[in-house]
Amino acid sequence: MDFYLTALLQGLCFSGIALGIFISMKIFNIPDITTDGSYTLGGAVTGILLTHHQPVYIALPVVLGAGALAGALTGIIHTKLKINALLAGILVMTGLYSVNLTIMGRSNLPLIGTATLFDLLHVITDPNQNTFLILAVVVFIVILLIGYLLKTDFGLAMRATGNSESMIRALGVNTDRMKITGLALANALTALSGYLMTQFQGFADINMGIGVVIVGLGSVIIAETFINWLSITSIWISLALVLAGAIIFQLVLAITLDIGVDANLLKMVTAVFVLLIVGIPRLAFKR
Repeated sequence: MDFYLTALLQGLCFSGIALGIFISMKIFNIPDITTDGSYTLGGAVTGILLTHHQPVYIALPVVLGAGALAGALTGIIHTKLKINALLAGILVMTGLYSVNLTIMGRSNLPLIGTATLFDLLHVITDPNQNTFLILAVVVFIVILLIGYLLKTDFGLAMRATGNSESMIRALGVNTDRMKITGLALANALTALSGYLMTQFQGFADINMGIGVVIVGLGSVIIAETFINWLSITSIWISLALVLAGAIIFQLVLAITLDIGVDANLLKMVTAVFVLLIVGIPRLAFKR
């Protein structure tokens, strides 16, 4: 049972990554690999600020700003230097490894004796329920803000940039600026996941972001499968399904551990699971 409770809480922590991947890949059609670095960046900034006794409400905007800066850098390299988006993300992600290591000063930074978000707010006496409630409120607020943004004129311009860049450019919209802003927003959300996960697990680690883009991608693909099956057009329902996809992804990994699969094989199981959810719907469509 502990596996499933932890999976639920981790799914909520990873919702920022899933939303970030949704924005970069499904709205802008940009495969952004900066995710691996910006997730760790969020954790590194959170860890160093909390260990220096800065309150969590001070750490949060700094984390969001750091993630947005990383995403904007990828966008600038892609749009202004005309470098392939995938390569731009890889370059920034590689550089962020050194940045994160410099910020933390070591490879692993435990949050011993620090006050985290889950320690400061005691809404419910049971610690697990209290953690769940705090994460649920944070995720709800994030989805509310992102959904509202995507419904505004600015958000519609962002979505149109991904759907038909030439058309929206003909209407006078600066598509380069839209891409930079979109990648900044996506990586700010990814850094938010690092912020939450670092406090949830009690430490920041330089390798915590390795392969995390697969988690976000798998969550989005799960959501996309339901969106296509149910022919959903509402942005609110789509965002809710992305959140559900992040939780389902973690629950599948929890089931894998619960049935006795070696934890050393968890990354391989993750890769196979993503391959299945990508491949099976396409095979069914061809038939």
